[in-house]
Amino acid sequence: MQAIDIMTPKVISVGPDTEVREIAQLLLDHRISAVPVVDNDRKVLGIVSEGDLMRRIKRDDDQEHSWWLSLFTGGKDPGEYIKSHGRKAQEVMTPNPLTVEENAPLHTIARLLEKHHIKRVPVVRQGKLVGIVSRANLLQGIANAAVAPTQSPVDDRKIRDAILKEVDQHTGASTDTISLIVDGGVVEIWGLVESPDQKQAVTVAAENVPGVTKVENHLGMMPRGAGYF
Repeated sequence: MQAIDIMTPKVISVGPDTEVREIAQLLLDHRISAVPVVDNDRKVLGIVSEGDLMRRIKRDDDQEHSWWLSLFTGGKDPGEYIKSHGRKAQEVMTPNPLTVEENAPLHTIARLLEKHHIKRVPVVRQGKLVGIVSRANLLQGIANAAVAPTQSPVDDRKIRDAILKEVDQHTGASTDTISLIVDGGVVEIWGLVESPDQKQAVTVAAENVPGVTKVENHLGMMPRGAGYF
């Protein structure tokens, strides 16, 4: 399996000049914990996470400052000030984030997340954002990879794309919070939806796609304010 087989393809992203207030609202509305920052060509410039925004509400006396840095700055860190007071994505984001190509194997992604202590990584195709892989996506993919596939990975990808399209257009469920893996025609669905009806609709959508032999729906109900990746 590769990144393209497990990634969340419908990625909510923002531009470098997007206001922080708007980013916070996007995280709430879509129940996600981070958004990539991209330019007009969809090149990934950075990531804004909940952690980046939390800097804005920390009290000054709760912040830890390096004693040696204070020797040169007089106790004031201009970079920290920008992140805690910036109004736009480019001012508060973590810049130049790690990315992976869509054909990156799962073991490579796993090492990357572990080595750099990150929760998610954008997926690019020819330098442009096409998806995102979270730890949850990765764990589900690794679990499935232990079973030998019974059909071409290309066929599985076509099935996966068709299911995601059907879910997005007709079920009312958000593919932002759904992780879907197809292996040998067997579909596993993980993540969160807002109601039992949405969960059942996702199952029906998957069952009606040609090539699907079995659907295992592990979707849970989404608590208010919860995020998936």
